[in-house]
Amino acid sequence: MLNNYCKILSKYYDNIAKVSKEIINLEAILNLPKPTEHFITDIHGEYESFSHILRNASGYIRMKIDEEFSDLKLHEKKDLATLVYYPKGWLKANKTEYKELKDWYKITLERLVILCKVVSSKYSRSKVRKALPENYSYIIEELLHENSYNNIDRKQYYNGILESIIELNRADDFIIELSKLIRRLAVDHLHIVGDIYDRGPAPHLVMDELMNHHSLDIQWGNHDILWVGAAAGSTACIYNVLRICMKYNNLESAEDGYGINLLPLARFAMKTYKNTNCKMFEPKINNDENISLDDIKLIAQMHKAVTVLQLKLEGNIIKESPEYNMNDRLFLDKIDFTNNTVRIGDKDYPLLDTDFPTFDPDDPYRLSKEEEEITEKLKNSFIKSEKLQKHIKFLILKGSIYLKYNSNLLYHACIPMGEDKEFKKIEILGKSYYGKNFLDKIDILVREYYLTGGKPKEKFGSDFFWYLWCHQDSPLFGKDKMATFERYFIEDKFTHKEKENPYFTLRDKEKVCNKILENFGLDVAKSHIINGHMPVIVRKGESPIKANGKLLVIDGGLSKAYQKKTGIAGYTLIYNSYGLLLTTQGPFTSTQEAIESGHDILTISEVVRKNDRKFVKDTDIGKEISEEISELKYLLTSYKEGIIKEKNI
Repeated sequence: MLNNYCKILSKYYDNIAKVSKEIINLEAILNLPKPTEHFITDIHGEYESFSHILRNASGYIRMKIDEEFSDLKLHEKKDLATLVYYPKGWLKANKTEYKELKDWYKITLERLVILCKVVSSKYSRSKVRKALPENYSYIIEELLHENSYNNIDRKQYYNGILESIIELNRADDFIIELSKLIRRLAVDHLHIVGDIYDRGPAPHLVMDELMNHHSLDIQWGNHDILWVGAAAGSTACIYNVLRICMKYNNLESAEDGYGINLLPLARFAMKTYKNTNCKMFEPKINNDENISLDDIKLIAQMHKAVTVLQLKLEGNIIKESPEYNMNDRLFLDKIDFTNNTVRIGDKDYPLLDTDFPTFDPDDPYRLSKEEEEITEKLKNSFIKSEKLQKHIKFLILKGSIYLKYNSNLLYHACIPMGEDKEFKKIEILGKSYYGKNFLDKIDILVREYYLTGGKPKEKFGSDFFWYLWCHQDSPLFGKDKMATFERYFIEDKFTHKEKENPYFTLRDKEKVCNKILENFGLDVAKSHIINGHMPVIVRKGESPIKANGKLLVIDGGLSKAYQKKTGIAGYTLIYNSYGLLLTTQGPFTSTQEAIESGHDILTISEVVRKNDRKFVKDTDIGKEISEEISELKYLLTSYKEGIIKEKNI
């Protein structure tokens, strides 16, 4: 019996000639080299650093320049690389230095065409053609497929094209478009392994960049899911978002990036906390930041206001959601205002601050009338932010809690485990989950909660996004508690400690990693786990390569807030047809300096796994193409045997 898919195919390939042509094309694609993948994690709003890593493909473009132009001097290679990364800015800053500008244009165009040939060699002509800029598609295609060295007549044709571009004053524009094309073809697919948001100043710009990217996926991080919750109207998530913005002096991401109106909050904070000590709530300020004392004071007052509101709202969630089993995180009802202490367990700890004007000792988790009004205004502002909703919807549609892709298992933080090396069993809505099926359930609930406005058929607790942000069973968090209250109000650092899930110790063991890979249906002999979330402390000798190469942690401190601790500025990963290449990133100063001085991020690459060259047929897409070929061959047989009649012969 003819299958339905074959019938559908016959509408697109309605005769033997069309089917045969498509089979030949697809079989040829299977024998192309595996396209390059790029892995980045824990961006944390550091847009300039992130943008530069995208532009230089974690050093991959410079590596191709070194290979192809080994005879060039070091400064010439550096100039060519910077031109590819920032063509418009580089031309503006540097081209006037060349006396023989036409000669420089000719040489530069030739080098860019050669480099473009190199990075496009992995793709079919059809795929390259789709990536070409519309205004120059025909010209670039001619240049890319021109072998001018073996034919004098064709060389004149080739040179004529370049000379015409220069004579018509289109060289700058052509260089810009050719550079974009090189960057586009250098990496076929981008993986973002979580935490786009928080700490850095411009997560909204990162999201803009991602929305314009040609091919990518995202694995949600805990900071991403916090913003999803805020966009969905979770007030506990909203106050966590704002507290982090104020802590790192990054209010522009909320105000300028997403148009969140913070004026009512500022007025409330100035009035309510005018006569309270807010010194401990002053924001963390980088040396290069210029901020007035009045602004520091205002941010500190706002910071204290949102922290208090956060603690109240979180307390209400805990009380309303016994299934979360988080009563140990209730503190406000355990404060002794007479002795200025708080009881944790069986011990009383002195508090650093007990000046809380909006507290009702008889009902400490109740919001005052003004706090309720402010909360409602902020909630409306987040829900009605058109740009935020657009970004979060993209995050949901392009994202997932984990991903299996070309024998790699990607997830941001952890798979909850017990000390016994077994997957932790976690109950949701009366059913027990663990490992892969736990993550699958979370993935379904995240989409359901966001897309239905937080009103699924069955409700797991009063705030699922907040649960994922800070619960000990959340695979996005992976600690026994989020010690926000303790870090703000208790000096004793013993109380600040957040115990990591056993996963973070067990992941060093190859047997445990194999157990996880098997649970997700992957071949342990050729698969890897790729994580972010926990910065690798290089200063203390920690390695990002765990379990004999089975697991890679590629969070090394792209966020400036972590770089003193980690000693570097992040890890990224390249997976090309020859294997996995781990890249250590140095600190990035600024785009302006990169353009003016050619300063690039110092990258040190380490081969994690080298294999016999892989081809498209060895990838997940290759498997899909092979299945399509089988269906087309079945259709071809059906035509030949007269089971289906050909059309348009």
